[in-house]
Amino acid sequence: MTGPEGADDLAEAAQPGAGEVTATVVVNAPAERVFAALTAWERQSDWIPFTTVKVVEGDGGEGSLVEAVTALGPAALRDEMRVVRVDAPYEVGVVHCGRLLRGPGVLRCTPMERDRTQVVWHEWFHLPGGAAGRVAWPVLWPGSKFSLTQALRKFARLVEQGRLP
Repeated sequence: MTGPEGADDLAEAAQPGAGEVTATVVVNAPAERVFAALTAWERQSDWIPFTTVKVVEGDGGEGSLVEAVTALGPAALRDEMRVVRVDAPYEVGVVHCGRLLRGPGVLRCTPMERDRTQVVWHEWFHLPGGAAGRVAWPVLWPGSKFSLTQALRKFARLVEQGRLP
């Protein structure tokens, strides 16, 4: 994605898709610590089930390419994300730019009183499969939201226990 063609592809992938999913959790920790834990990309493997995350290009900051592979038995889903914006300790923006998963995403940390932080994870995926994808999304959405919410709850526990970042 370094040449003009790659830039066009990233711009296309950055457009919001119709598959929208959001999950939220409140973490009993300051925003700086929560943000550091969220952006410790390779540690996401500790709280996202069946998933291995690694930085494949860059240092994890803006411009980096992060790969998440979710495997369940022989089935595997590869998710490539370009980090497009970092506003520490409040927000990190990514663009899913792989062959199957495409679309923008954002992780927001909002400081609250008593050193608590609200985390909102919001994704706008392009639905693959044309009309079939749009028909399937209402069936798939509840599972996506549930999985994302459960992952964030585990994330919160690990941060609160001092096990992340």
